[in-house]
Amino acid sequence: MRVHKTAQDAGAVDFPTRRMALKAGLGLVAAVATPMPAWARILAKKPNRELSFLNLHTGERLKAEYFHNGQYVPSAMHAVSVLLRDHHNNKIHPIDPYLLDLAHLLHANVASATPINVVCGYRSPETNAMMHEVSAGVAVHSMHIQGKAIDIRLPGTRLSSLRKAALALRQGGVGYYPEDNFVHIDTGKVRHWAG
Repeated sequence: MRVHKTAQDAGAVDFPTRRMALKAGLGLVAAVATPMPAWARILAKKPNRELSFLNLHTGERLKAEYFHNGQYVPSAMHAVSVLLRDHHNNKIHPIDPYLLDLAHLLHANVASATPINVVCGYRSPETNAMMHEVSAGVAVHSMHIQGKAIDIRLPGTRLSSLRKAALALRQGGVGYYPEDNFVHIDTGKVRHWAG
């Protein structure tokens, strides 16, 4: 396993188990008789998955192989959760492994070699409430609170192209915020909006 990080280890966090990954819909090749969606077939062929991040608020960078030999890597998942913590209060929450898989697919689909620039990862309930007070664009029950959403940009990739690639995955929510220069992806219901 390779984990390269600059984020500080901020304490223990519980991480997803294989059962949780299966529950999320990954690895159900034998268990489901219906045809797998294209994204699941692509992921099934990738027993090792790596992501690179740059947190725009903290300046921290991380390159981690979060999925190795068909399993999520707890230490890498922890490192990702630390990097994607709420930068307002340093609170950490486990990040949904399926969110990382969506980010991995999206990054591959736009053929980017640059790290994913993180505008917002996990958001604590306190931070979310504060942000909701000043912006109608922040949902009261945001997926960020559950570690199931990330707001990103990719240098060298047009924001409209990133949005188009995210919509093409037909997985979760896709928010388009051209004025703030980011695309939101989450593991909730399939939907899309512009902010």
